[in-house]
Amino acid sequence: MKRPILDSRRRAVLAVVAAFPGGRECAATCLGLDLKQFDNKLYENPGHRPLTDEQVLQLEKVAGTSYLPDYISGLYNGVHVAMPELADTDNIDLLTRTMGTAVKRGQVDAMILKALEDGQIDEAELASIITAHRQHIAARHAEVGAILALHRKPQP
Repeated sequence: MKRPILDSRRRAVLAVVAAFPGGRECAATCLGLDLKQFDNKLYENPGHRPLTDEQVLQLEKVAGTSYLPDYISGLYNGVHVAMPELADTDNIDLLTRTMGTAVKRGQVDAMILKALEDGQIDEAELASIITAHRQHIAARHAEVGAILALHRKPQP
């Protein structure tokens, strides 16, 4: 899956709506807005307030994305990591997380190798590599958190 490079809040919100099951119409319904109201907020038309962070969160929960927190974390040169719920974690989940982390690392390494074919890394390649690297680090952090949550010794 190619993940968009999110360089503005607006692009992050547009990416959330693009990932929303059923598109704009269903996203508008989810928020209790008619399509015209939703479009005015989505496209930040003059005289209309943009979607609030809470509205974007509501859409992201349904879409299963984290574009807005990823964008905001990127502003601070950090990564957003959704920590697993202990109730949802078991050894199968850990194996799945471990494999997912390995795949993400492989994608970063492959991107670096491809970028170095001409001997240098341009700005577009750099942005793509950093985006993929953040995804890898976030996956690894969540993986370690899940291991600790599952295997932590109970407190007496």
